[in-house]
Amino acid sequence: MTLRIALANLPYPASPAQSIELVVDAVARAGREGARIVCFPECYVPGYRGLGHVPPPPDARFLEEAWRAVASAAGAAGVAVVLGTERIVDGALVATALVIDERGERLGFQDKVQIDPSEDGTYTPGGERRVFHAGGAAFGVVICHEGWRYPETVRFAARRGAQLVFHPHYHPPEPGSYRPSTFADPANTFHEKAMLCRAAENTCYFASVNYASAGSGTTSAIANPDGTLLAHQPYGEAGLLIAEVDLALATGFLASRCRS
Repeated sequence: MTLRIALANLPYPASPAQSIELVVDAVARAGREGARIVCFPECYVPGYRGLGHVPPPPDARFLEEAWRAVASAAGAAGVAVVLGTERIVDGALVATALVIDERGERLGFQDKVQIDPSEDGTYTPGGERRVFHAGGAAFGVVICHEGWRYPETVRFAARRGAQLVFHPHYHPPEPGSYRPSTFADPANTFHEKAMLCRAAENTCYFASVNYASAGSGTTSAIANPDGTLLAHQPYGEAGLLIAEVDLALATGFLASRCRS
């Protein structure tokens, strides 16, 4: 079965309100392009906290309104959505992804379980992982740091039937860093090579979506189950990365061979 997916490679929003506008617009565009699932970068609503960005304090009412607006857009477009966002759990702020199906129904959250040390004091790690079924596929979600450095987070989903794993992240340019023009350039950081590894070691698709940032060390990309590159977004260019994935190739075979 061939499935069309979209990665929303969008610029950092100017405000939380704009983050909703940009998401709703991208969901509608994904629907017009025939995508069945669209994924957004890490904490896109209201915007990632850190790395030079200081959004307004967490607001549960704002988040609920945002999620309703995105769910309505998903239902109208007939597109499942993996929305990078945040939520407040027992008074603590958690980086998360809200999954909404193509009918506009919320399926639940995948919290970021492994947070980067730089996020201590900002986000609190979640504690559970799950697999979702929407848009005609079974998929998992791993968020930024946990996908780069913890291969078992991807393997968890693949061993439980996920044909692809979405990877919302935020990787802005760093002062003096290498500015790539070729995907997985040997002179660049390990991050894009890790995308290919996560797919190959689990025989599943790995779909990683970044903010559109000029000079970033990574771009949005989709890796095939054999570890080759299916598609990537031109560096720094905002827009939807759309690709067809053949779910029959995502067997999870190598993930199933792992006994740990």
